[in-house]
This record gives sequence, C-alpha cells and structure tokens, in this order.
Amino acid sequence: MTHLHMAILLPFLLAAACRLLQKLLSRVHAGWLIIPAPALLFIYFVTRIPSVQEGHAISGRIPWIPSLGIDFTVYLDGLSLLFALLISGIGTLVVLYSIYYLDKRKELVGLFYIYLLLFMGAMLGVVLSDNMIVLYAFWELTSISSFLLIAFWHNREKSRYGALKSMVITVFGGLAMLAGFVLLYVMTGTFSIRAIIGDLSAIMGDGLFAPAMLLILLGAFTKSAQFPFHIWLPDAMEAPTPVSAYLHSATMVKAGLYLVARLSPVFSGDALWFWSVSLAGMVTLIYGSYRAMKQTDLKAMLAYSTISQLGLMMSLLGLGSASAFYSVGSQSLLYTAATMAAVFHLINHAVFKGALFMVVGIVDHETGTRDIRRLGGLMSFMPLTFSIALIGSFSMAGLPPFNGFLSKEMFFTAVLNITGMDKLNMESFAILFPVAAWIASIFTFVYSMLLLFRTFLGRKQPDKLDRKPREAPVGMLLPPIALAVLAILFGLFPNLLSYSIIEPAMAAIHPGQLVPGEHFVVTISHWHGWTTEIFMTIGVVLAGTILYKLHARLSAIREPLWTRRLTLNRTYDEGLRLLDTGSRRLTNRYMTGSIRHYLIYIFVFLIAAIGWTIFRTVDLAALHLADFAPMSLFEAVSMIVLILSVIAVPFASSRMIAIILTGTAGYMVTLFFVIFRAPDLALTQIIVETVSVTLFLLCFNHLPELKREAAALRFKLSNLLIAVGVGAAMTLLALIASSERSFESISHFFLESSYKLAGGKNVVNVILVDFRGFDTMLEILVLGIAAFGICALIRLQPGTSDKQALPANEQDNGRGKRSRTSNLAVRSNDVILKTIAKAAIVIILLFSLYMLNTGHNNPGGGFIGALMAAAALILLAMAYGRRTLRKVIPIDYRVLTALGLSVAILTGIGSFLFDAPFLSHTFGYFDIPLLGTTELATAMLFDLGVYMTVVGMTMTIILTIGRDK
Repeated sequence: MTHLHMAILLPFLLAAACRLLQKLLSRVHAGWLIIPAPALLFIYFVTRIPSVQEGHAISGRIPWIPSLGIDFTVYLDGLSLLFALLISGIGTLVVLYSIYYLDKRKELVGLFYIYLLLFMGAMLGVVLSDNMIVLYAFWELTSISSFLLIAFWHNREKSRYGALKSMVITVFGGLAMLAGFVLLYVMTGTFSIRAIIGDLSAIMGDGLFAPAMLLILLGAFTKSAQFPFHIWLPDAMEAPTPVSAYLHSATMVKAGLYLVARLSPVFSGDALWFWSVSLAGMVTLIYGSYRAMKQTDLKAMLAYSTISQLGLMMSLLGLGSASAFYSVGSQSLLYTAATMAAVFHLINHAVFKGALFMVVGIVDHETGTRDIRRLGGLMSFMPLTFSIALIGSFSMAGLPPFNGFLSKEMFFTAVLNITGMDKLNMESFAILFPVAAWIASIFTFVYSMLLLFRTFLGRKQPDKLDRKPREAPVGMLLPPIALAVLAILFGLFPNLLSYSIIEPAMAAIHPGQLVPGEHFVVTISHWHGWTTEIFMTIGVVLAGTILYKLHARLSAIREPLWTRRLTLNRTYDEGLRLLDTGSRRLTNRYMTGSIRHYLIYIFVFLIAAIGWTIFRTVDLAALHLADFAPMSLFEAVSMIVLILSVIAVPFASSRMIAIILTGTAGYMVTLFFVIFRAPDLALTQIIVETVSVTLFLLCFNHLPELKREAAALRFKLSNLLIAVGVGAAMTLLALIASSERSFESISHFFLESSYKLAGGKNVVNVILVDFRGFDTMLEILVLGIAAFGICALIRLQPGTSDKQALPANEQDNGRGKRSRTSNLAVRSNDVILKTIAKAAIVIILLFSLYMLNTGHNNPGGGFIGALMAAAALILLAMAYGRRTLRKVIPIDYRVLTALGLSVAILTGIGSFLFDAPFLSHTFGYFDIPLLGTTELATAMLFDLGVYMTVVGMTMTIILTIGRDK
C-alpha cells in the first residue's frame, strides 16, 4: 500500500473513529479533532509538487479483482495533484470555518464531520484513481456523501428536497458514465485510463466510440451542473454554508471538469467532443450568469454564479481540445492556451468563490437573513467581511489587479483564437464564441456588483434583520481572509503557479502536444498592450455599469425568464411524480399479497427462461439417453412411492396429513441419496426433513382449519399446467446436463486436490469450508439474518410493547419471577417419549460433535452436525418442555448465532495476517500428547463457526415460533 492509498483512506479511517474521539474528548469541538487530517494531506501533496513538476508521476497498485482487470490503482500527475491540493487545502479552511459556524450544543457536529470526511475521501479517490471502475465507485460515493451533507438539516423540507434532487440527477449521470466506461473496456480490454491513452488506435473509428463519449459526458455534465442538468445546484444551497463553500465551489462540482480534462487525450481528436463540450459550456455560462442577476437570495445568486463559472471552464476545456486537430507545433500550442486558462481559472474560482460563500455564511450567521432586499449598509458593522467581499466580488467580476482578471483575459484570448481555426468549417459562426463570452462577462460583472453593493452599501435596514449585525468571530474570518489574500497574491504574482501547478496539469491534459523533453510556455501578466482583450474588458465594465444602474428598472432582468408552468424544475418535479405514480400502479398490479400469485410469477418465469434456452440452444433429438444406467426394481418402487406421496399432497383432507406426506417425499429423497452413495447429502437431507417437519407442526398450530372447497376449473387447470411445466423443464434440464458435457467436469479437480491443497478427504466438506468457503459464509450470514428477522416479526408485533409481545410464561409477574400460565409451559406427560429422549439426546449430541470433528475427512461436517444438535435440542424441548431446555442448556441462541458468524468471519480475516487472500485455509501435522501425529486444519475453525451459527439459527426460529400461543 502506497502513500497515495493511505491519503485516500485517511479520511475514511478518521470518519470511522470520529464518534469515538468525540466521546473521549466531549468538551472539544469535533472540528478540532478533524482538521489535522486535511491539513496533513495538504502538506503531503505540497511536498509532491517538485517531483510532479519534473515529470515524475507517482503511482501505486493494490490487486482487487485481477481476473476482471479491476485493481485499486492510484496515479498522481499534474492534473490529479491540482485537484488534490484544492480538496485538501480548501477542506482545511472549510473545517476551520465550520468550527465557528456550527454550534456543537445545537448541531450534530459529529455526524457532519463524518459526512464531510466521507466526501473528502471520495473526492480524493475520484481524482487519484486510474482504474475506471474504482473511479466510478468513488464518484457515486461523492453523490451519496453530498446527499447526506445537503440534507444535514433534515428537519427542513427544502433540505430534503435539494438532497434528493442532487442525488437523483448525479447518480443518473453516474450510471450513464459507468456504461461509457464499460464500452471503453469493450473496445480496449482494459479499465486503466493510462493504458487507454497509451493505445488510442484501439478505439479510433470503433462504432462504440461516439456512444461511449456521449455517456461519459452525460456523467460529467450532471456532476458539474451543465445546462439543462444544472437544476440540482441551486436547491443544494439549503446545505450549511461550509458545505456550499466546499462541495459547490471547489470540489464536487469540479469532478465533471476533472473527468473531461482527464479523458481529453482519449476523445479530443473527435469533432463531436469539441462541439459537445464547448457549446454545453457556453450555453451554461450565459444562462447561469443571466439567472444569477435575477436572484434575491445571496446563496442562490452564488449558486447560479457557480453554474455560470462551471460553464466557462467547461467551454475552455472544449476549446482546448481543438489542439488535437493539429500536429505538434505552434498552431497546436495556440489552442492549448484555452486549457491553460481553464486550469488557472479552476484555481481562481475555488479561491474567490470559496471566500464569497463564507462571506454569505457570515452575513446569514450574523444578521439572520440572506435576502438582499432586507440587507444594506453592513459595511459599517462588518468592515472586515466587506473587505473580503470586495476582493472576492471584484475578482469574480474580472477586475484588476485580482486573479479573476487574469483568467478572464485568458478566456477572451481563447475565444478569439478559436475564430482563426481553419478546421471543422468554423469560419462562418466562430465569432459567436467571443460574442457569447463578452455578454456573459457583462452579466457576471452585474451580479458581482449586486452582491457587493446591495449587501454592504446603501441604506441600512436594521428593522428588517432578525438580529443586530456585528462582525464575525476571528476564527470564522480567518478562512475567507486566507482565500482573499490568495486572490490578491495570485493576481499580483500569477507566475507562482505557472510551472509548479499549471504547466504539469496542462501536460497531463495534452500529453501528446509536446516534443518529448519540452514544456508548455506558461507566462501570465497583467499587461499585453492595447489588445482586443483589454478593449473587451473595458466594454464589459462600461456596459455592466449601465446595466447595474438600470437593474431595478428593467423588468426583463428581475422577472422570471419563463412562466412557472414552463420551467426545468417543474419538468423534473412532474417527471418524478409521474414515475412515482406509474411505478406504484404497476407494483399494485402484481404485488397482490397472494403467495400463490408470487409463486406463479416465479414458476412461469422459470419455465419460460429454461424453455427458451433449451429451444434456442439444444437439439433434443440428439440427446444420448441410451447411455443412462438401467433402473433397478428397488429404485423404481422408491420412485413410485415418491411420486405418489407428492401427488397426494394437494388432495390431503387436513394439514396434518399434508405435512406427513411432504415429510414422506423428503425421506424418499434421502433414500435415493443413500442408493446413489452420497452419505453427506443423505445425512443432511434426513436431518433437514426432521427439523422441517417439526417447524411445519409448530406453524400448523397458528393456521386456520383447512377447508377444501370446490375450486374453479380455471384455478385447478392453471395449477396443473404450472406444475407440469416446472417438472418438464427441470427434467429436461437434468437430462441435458447429464447427456451432454461441453466442458470437463470440475469434479476431477476437487477429487484430486481436496487432500493436496486442503488436507481433507471428505470432498463435499472441503468444498464447503475451503474451496467455496466464501459461498458458505454468505449462506450462514443469510440464515442468521433470516433467524433474527423471524424473531423480530413474531416478538415485536406492531402496537405492542416487548413485554406484551412475550407469551405469558415469559412475562415478569412483578416479583422477579415468570408467570406459568402458558400452555407451552406444561411439559409432556408421555413417559415413553421422556424415557427414550434421555438416552437419545445424549447419543445425538455426542454424534453431532463427532460429525463436526471428523467431517473434514469423513462424512459429516459443521452443517450436518449442527442440524443434528438442533434436532437433539428440539427433542429435549418436546419431551421436557422449553423451560427445562433453558435450565439444562442456558444459552441465548441469538448470541450463539452472532458468535458463530464472528468466528467464521474472523477465520477469513485471519488470512490477511499471513498475506493471503480472504478465507485462505491451511493445514499441517502436529505431534500432540496422547493423540500422536494429528492433522490440524484452519478450516475446522471456520466449520466451528458454521456449526454455532446453524445451531443458533435453527433454535432461534424453532423456539420463537414455538413460544407464541
């Protein structure tokens, strides 16, 4: 495991320990316990800058599912380093800010930081993963953790609505992205992004290339809030302000930008990629900036501002992909200027937008409102906050000398460069790019001025505020001050980032645009003379100032763009409502509450699936039925008895007879296992039948009297057809499987390897506890869950307390004793049964332990032994009563089930101590006093866990059903 793996895992480990640390240090705000993690991560990634700057990427790999090409592979180059620095650096400031924003006496701060750490780890996983499947897993984890953060104030309906909307849209995009990744794998045979970039010839011209591209872009556009998928972001602003400052300005919404930048080397040579990314970004840029001017809520204004800025960066990444249409040279490097602007603005946006979100949080925290119509004149009350807002707003508006001015000028340069592109026949309408950029910049200037001046200047309105405004605490001011200082620093000294951060990121996005050994030229300055860009900026300021002055008078700016009936949000709401209504109606059609109907669905599907498969793939006339062994008279008689007992079940006059006939069929199957020399299966079947019949008899007590009424012919005929169909399908399947073998039987491997590899001569048991031990562990886990579920269903009945749910003999009579009024407390008076039971119980229990001990080499094992032990305990309860069973064997069988599961799981985990895969068993021979040389296998511990679980599960079910009157 490398340092990069640990960097990803650190937030998850701290999240797991967060509640424990909070309990140990209850007087300390949880944020102070959390803040060292992002700070240490930021320091670590800063120390990686020199190595990455020199072109030495850092990678590591942990095998996960090698057979499918899925490994936990991490890769740190210039692009992933840029995002890792933003995630950890902004994360540190956000945690510090949240310590003063969230009151630990009123908020569940422990849960808040758990969610925040989960998100931080997931984002690091996204930007550091080289394997697309691992990247997808972290991608969806960001959606889940952001859902939890947005819904942190879950008592608010708007918070729940915003959280659900964000998850629905981003998870939908994530699933589309996964489909695109699978298509890339189909084309290339690898999930490694680096491997795909290294061999682009495998996918160029493939018919799946365009579908894969569009599906991946769908995931990127939904995550980065591109039009028309942007609608989740404004509603997500119901989250606490630290969440908005972190997720929606610096990290989560940038994940889509990261994906586009990371996969640009794969798709940038295609015109569809260029147009899709560029136009989607431009439309989002203009729409977001226009909507931002209409907002009266400060966070809503910043939300649409974020949408606009994300569109700007997305369009720059699209324009930068134009360099792929040219060979390495000056013409190619001309268009990489757009990528340079995208990378630089990515940093600048995180800085000034993070500061502005924190400023809005301070205003809300100190005044009780974010409504711009109720604010004004706050500069005199909050001078430091005003200074931070001025720097952030001017930077967002693109005014010198702040960092936003530089990246905005580079944006203008990029859109002007694209007008000279002689590819893709763009000459006629390429001018639309700079025009759209200029108009959107005017809107950006206007809402930046609205945010600053309407909040901090103008007439004071203290009567409209919930509390008297004052300056925020120093701890809450420090994070936005740090970001404001960076906005000034990067504005005055932009080349601090040129070759340390920007150039390595560009090299990662355009790996094929440089001659080996050379670097991109990254020089950023305020003045380049009287260029077209500077005149565009002057025009933005002049037009923006006029529009700002007219803002209150122009209804076209203040009123909604469309009527309320024609909005994307309404389309989303109505679509979700229709899906919910339709799914409910469809579900109600087939979920009738009838077990018969559910069995019909299952059996009809089974018949159809098997029948269609046989019809399409098997020639029934070519079956080699003559090779089957002849049936002896004893086998024929046994088969006839089995068939008659099964046929008689539907005609039984009472449930008792039906249970007896069902048991008869089960015991006849046991006889066939004996005939065909399968002792393990025979033992298992006979004990299962014994326990099953007991269980049926216990349930029999709860059922109403069986009444055979004349059923309709249609009812009987449908039952007959389904029964015959299932029987015919399974018979044909068995005959086909026995007569034709397309592959060599795997039984030879198990027969030859069970002793060599697992030290066991009983192949059946070796398969269960060693070769297929993982299957067995999952099976006992399901059994344990089923036992606890049955217990909960019976004991915790709706509308009753735990005490009321217990039978009379289990209730406390107020003197510390149990009442004995229950019928079940009366013991059996069958002297013969008691006499036989005294001997039989001891013999069965001893034989059960013998089966457990010898099962690795002889017929038996933990499962068979456990069922045998359960049968003995059931016999004890039947003969002497459940109270005697509790007295003689005072065991809580639910605890026994849990202990058995723990033993099985810990046995599997123990393999890790020896650097072996999960549930890897071993064996050896040891000299033991009195016993001599004895074979010991670790699989015996696993089998013991199976034994304990099955005993506990069986007795929990039997006693729970049996105790209920």
